[in-house]
Amino acid sequence: MSEESIIFNCALCVITEAQSPFASTVVLHSLKMTYPTTYRSWRRSTTPYPRTLVLSNDSLPKTLNAKDVLIRIHAVALNYRDHAMLEEGKYPLPVEDGGVSSSDCAAEVIAVGSEVKKFSLGDHVAPTSDLWSITGDERIMDDFVLGGLGPGTLREYAIFEEEVLVKLPGYLSWEEAATLGGAGVTAWKVLDGLHRVPSNATALLQGTGGVSVMTVLLCIAAGITPIITSSSDEKLARVLHIDPSVKGINYRTSDVKDEVLKHTDGKGVDFILNNIGISSIPLDLDLVRKSGIIAMVGFLEGFTADFSPNILMTILLKACRMQGIRAFSRVDFENLCAFLEAKKIKMEPVIDKVFSFDEAPEAFKYLASGKHIGKIVVKIP
Repeated sequence: MSEESIIFNCALCVITEAQSPFASTVVLHSLKMTYPTTYRSWRRSTTPYPRTLVLSNDSLPKTLNAKDVLIRIHAVALNYRDHAMLEEGKYPLPVEDGGVSSSDCAAEVIAVGSEVKKFSLGDHVAPTSDLWSITGDERIMDDFVLGGLGPGTLREYAIFEEEVLVKLPGYLSWEEAATLGGAGVTAWKVLDGLHRVPSNATALLQGTGGVSVMTVLLCIAAGITPIITSSSDEKLARVLHIDPSVKGINYRTSDVKDEVLKHTDGKGVDFILNNIGISSIPLDLDLVRKSGIIAMVGFLEGFTADFSPNILMTILLKACRMQGIRAFSRVDFENLCAFLEAKKIKMEPVIDKVFSFDEAPEAFKYLASGKHIGKIVVKIP
């Protein structure tokens, strides 16, 4: 047995020194539970499109490398990309055939390797979605994102290296904390990590999905006026109920450009959350203020558009920035958690509906229906 490994017996323990001929001491912390040898996961089917979720029984390795952390997953938050991967032509990146779905979760540390320093038994943690991105400065371009080419989180247990895990705010429930890794960090990046917030700042948020609702909460905490769009007055009413500062626009019954300019005294907005895709770029460039940011997040209307490339000169004229937001670094995630811990922002408004683990296929159907406001969460017992 290598000093890089840990061997478990039938009783699960957290081992903080390698139990090997090379280690002088072993410290064990009893968890009063049996070490899991198998676990359940929801995987994408390998059938022709449209694909479905298939319940799988998988084996859990009985060894941990020195820097590994074994986590028990308590809740998983779904994203549009999770559904898009089941439909032909809806997701633009390669995915693992038959892979475990989803990327966002909240979990509990139940075992650690001999060299793990940051985490202890019982810590609430989540993995960053891009396993190659720690500081955000890495130049590795592999698409190894959880739930895509990387194994997902819609499972009962998982093993991750210490360096990709983030400690979650302790005041949040499992369901609330599960929304942070995707929607939370995306919202944080949409607002540029709150590095520069102009006075009387405003943000235009497309739709009432999880990222938009999460951005509303961050805007309120940071003193930014959020303006949110939807085709449903009912959905708008629910979001407007969060705080009096929130402005709503029904894009089917009102002209978005006119309404945004009215709400901003003709100046436009400092931040734009583009969930629609490239077809929205002309309007975004019309409405962004000088030195503002357009955050390209979603692709709800596909990957094509009909406009002249000349409009991109507006980026130069307005000195604005168009920022693609796809996956995030561990540092981004940690900075978000520090902000939330300081502000004690509650996440209840972000959660639309909670499903049980056995109801995961129904949760995906509800996600595909577009009836939700905010996030859909799968709770794992």
